Amino acid sequence: MPSPLRIAFLGCGFITRVHSRNLRRFQSEIVCGYASRDRAKAAAFCGEFGGTGSYADYSDALHDPTIDAVVIAVPPAFHLNLTLQALNAGKHVLVEKPAYPTLGDYQVVKAARDRAGRVVLIGENDHYKPLAIKLRQLLADGAIGDMVFGHFSTIARRLKSADDWRNDQSMAGGDAFFEEGIHWLHLASSLGPRITRISGFRPARSSEGPDTRVKSMLVAFDYDNGAAGALYYSREIPSMLKGLRLSTLMGRKGVITFESNGALILVRDGGIPKIVFPGFRDIRGYQAMYRDFRDSIRTGRAPEMSLERAMEDQRLMDQVYVSLIPDP
Repeated sequence: MPSPLRIAFLGCGFITRVHSRNLRRFQSEIVCGYASRDRAKAAAFCGEFGGTGSYADYSDALHDPTIDAVVIAVPPAFHLNLTLQALNAGKHVLVEKPAYPTLGDYQVVKAARDRAGRVVLIGENDHYKPLAIKLRQLLADGAIGDMVFGHFSTIARRLKSADDWRNDQSMAGGDAFFEEGIHWLHLASSLGPRITRISGFRPARSSEGPDTRVKSMLVAFDYDNGAAGALYYSREIPSMLKGLRLSTLMGRKGVITFESNGALILVRDGGIPKIVFPGFRDIRGYQAMYRDFRDSIRTGRAPEMSLERAMEDQRLMDQVYVSLIPDP
């Protein structure tokens, strides 16, 4: 049996807790350490999740020769520096998304990755979730024929507190759509057809606090198969039934309606509608993402969510924000 992959989390916040819960299923295949600028917090996470060690500084974890890889789970403002440090120390890297604020940053990391000969996986767990896999399969199998429209909806009222780092655009890298909407943009662009042209439409900012960010965006786009699509994103509008969000893929032979979180898919192709349950185990895709990370390290192949794939998303995101700038 291969030796376990030894990883260290850089940052001990909410997302590290989410990752750690999902890694429990790997038991001895992947073992974790925890690094934080707060020694007590790192030790607490290590104890809670059965870690192999804790570090009072990110540098200590990066220079531990027993660590194979690091997971960068801090605000985006720190991602680039920590990624470069990790690669320079010979570590493989999984970095939370959004990974970097500019396409130039991705290019810098790509060059560093190639020099180090290490794996860099961008932590887009939505790419790996059962919903996305099943939708890709249905479209590839021609379940709705030629696609005409894609309608993606992620509407919820989830306001951040005044002291949340996401309220600081210099820490988050951008507004709410940049910081979280990137996941939904990836879903829309990863189902088979690729987005070729895209524009954003941003409603006026709310003057109410404590969440001061711009929290809504409508994105319209064309696909390379001739279809057109729209993504409705908001974190300030109450959603139906406190979380139910429906999206639709429309084709000339049928329609796919799916719950945006991944609970179910309804396929209508002229006959009796069929209900498909993509799968509740690993519904958010974290476990599949870590399998890809582990296997990429062991085999030397590129991960599915490689830097190159993430750069495609960044190009789309850049185009969205450029389209918001009025012509002179």
